[in-house]
Amino acid sequence: MSSTISTEYPQTVPVMAPKEATVQAPRRNIAVDAYRGLVMLLMMGEVMSFAAVSHAYPGSLFWRVLAFNQTHVEWTGMGLHDMIQPSFTFLVGVALPYSIQSRMRKGQSFGKLLLHTLWRSLLLVALGIFLRSTGSTQTYFTFEDTLTQIGLGYTFAFLLAFCRPRWQWIAFGGILFGYWLAWALYPAPGANFDYSAVGVPSDWHHNFTGFASHWNKNSNLGQAFDVWFLNLFPRTSPFLFNEGGYLTLSFIPTLGTMLLGLVAGQWFRAAAPKIPLRRFLVAGLALVAAALLLHFTGVCPIVKRIWTPSWTLFSGGICFFFLAALSWIIDVKNYSHWAFPLVVVGMNSIAAYLIAHLWENFLTSSLHIHLGYQVFRIFGTGLEPLILGTTVMLLYWLILFWMYRNKIFLRI
Repeated sequence: MSSTISTEYPQTVPVMAPKEATVQAPRRNIAVDAYRGLVMLLMMGEVMSFAAVSHAYPGSLFWRVLAFNQTHVEWTGMGLHDMIQPSFTFLVGVALPYSIQSRMRKGQSFGKLLLHTLWRSLLLVALGIFLRSTGSTQTYFTFEDTLTQIGLGYTFAFLLAFCRPRWQWIAFGGILFGYWLAWALYPAPGANFDYSAVGVPSDWHHNFTGFASHWNKNSNLGQAFDVWFLNLFPRTSPFLFNEGGYLTLSFIPTLGTMLLGLVAGQWFRAAAPKIPLRRFLVAGLALVAAALLLHFTGVCPIVKRIWTPSWTLFSGGICFFFLAALSWIIDVKNYSHWAFPLVVVGMNSIAAYLIAHLWENFLTSSLHIHLGYQVFRIFGTGLEPLILGTTVMLLYWLILFWMYRNKIFLRI
């Protein structure tokens, strides 16, 4: 995955003029960069703490809606925040055909491409483990976060990129059906299952009944796998469960999300210089409809935390809608300059990811040291988290803008 992969679509990024003259960036797909930038800003925006503001104003529907969409739903359903990881994964797939074509134009052989892909996958997994281990007394081996999930599936997506579209769709269907079948065949928790032993409180009312109970929290195939697999690594205490219900095996249906992005990237390249809006919309509608059918019939519920196959379909459809909307605004209607703040972030997504995970406490403490606390309470203590978080967000963006102006782009 690279935050600097060039595309062949004949658009240019709106670049802020340097001191001497306006410099034109390499041709890129602005809509894709803007989408990636939007996703990263949503992730970085956690620092604005809408939930804390909503708690201070319990009667405000406005803040309640914002808080809901800045947190993950407990189990089934979706909020805007739940679209961050699938969108990031989807966009990795979109960039993949451009990355392959760019390297092949430079004369790289398939073997060299594969070695680079394996190295990239390993680095993504290692980086995810490193970030998860921040603040721990030893390396915390876990594989459910965004980077490790992408890393575990990336090489498979690369190999499938060399297959015909028909086989890509067959692989996509086979992955989702095989994963669903494995979960369906694994014994469902019985009526006397002790959920408290796997971190599910007695007042937690999100578990399913009947056939759908195969996808209940911490009582499923993925949980059983992690109890075995994660305890193979050195730990301060044995792994018993993940408090959020997240799983290592989710990388398998996550690969399906990446393949949907791969298809979108291939459609982009095949249709250039036109934009395949109709294909995006039809694909989005078909995927969402299929997911809702599976969910409401109880065949496979939509659960983001364990990345059910129906979640792959549902979130993939939403990704196609996002891509279609941004492509229509930026490429068809030619309203591109407003997207510049998003492009700055989207072209340096790895840097943005690292900044958000490593610099928040440093920037927050520095602001308090040098500016004190009262300056952030100018509109009252209830809005203090928002004012502080907005200031940190501005600093994030200014750092990325400085990197953009100086052509510093982190690559993996």
